[in-house]
Amino acid sequence: MNWLWMIVVTFFAGMGAGLGTGFAGLSAAAVISPMLITFLDMDAYMAVGIALSSDVLASAVSAYTYGKNRNLDVRNGFIMMGSVLIFTVVGSYAASLLPSTAMGGFSVFMTFLLGVKFILKPVMTTKEAMGETAAGKRAVQSLTAGVIIGFICGFIGAGGGMMMLLILTSVLHYELKTAVGTSVFIMAFTAFTGAASHFAIGGMPDWPVWTLCVVFTFIWARIAAVFANKAQPRTLNRATGIVLVALGVVVMGFQFLTRAA
Repeated sequence: MNWLWMIVVTFFAGMGAGLGTGFAGLSAAAVISPMLITFLDMDAYMAVGIALSSDVLASAVSAYTYGKNRNLDVRNGFIMMGSVLIFTVVGSYAASLLPSTAMGGFSVFMTFLLGVKFILKPVMTTKEAMGETAAGKRAVQSLTAGVIIGFICGFIGAGGGMMMLLILTSVLHYELKTAVGTSVFIMAFTAFTGAASHFAIGGMPDWPVWTLCVVFTFIWARIAAVFANKAQPRTLNRATGIVLVALGVVVMGFQFLTRAA
């Protein structure tokens, strides 16, 4: 493998994944996997494992940054994470009972639409408005949201971060920074579980590619998270929307190239 080409591909893969994670709590797998498959001709299973493991540190540093700025709902994050993990398994089992469908591009298209939504209709909910919801009600909402997110992710096979951001902001009416902070907090644990499973089943990754992806994703996630926590709500909405739209277009392009090949 050409080292220069490998560095270029992993740099841009890490940049896209890191920005998506730091700004919107998206899974790195949405960006890194198609790039490694398309440009480095990597086995799809290994590519997903590398992407998930890159997501662990990127989500963790993002969650730390959001938590440090008090933009993280830890209590309800744990509640949601538990139901997400359980119902991802349920959704995967349900999907195995049905004929194969062409839903693989659903999460990518929804990422694009979510980006447009943030640009045209920004989330302007405040923490004060969030505080008006009773703690018990919020816990029930988090549990229910986790069930829905987990089932959809297990059924479709992708889109966890995107679904969390959509439901946290549009259904549970979280303030945007708290929604992203809570999303990356959950993703750190789910990504670790997914990465460990992939490597246990499929063997160890390509270490140079793995190292570069992890480092580049970590750096860009940190940069994005620091910027996001300092930005004004309207500016953050626009920046998040632009990142989501760009990622949606780029990943759809990669999927087109893969099918054409």
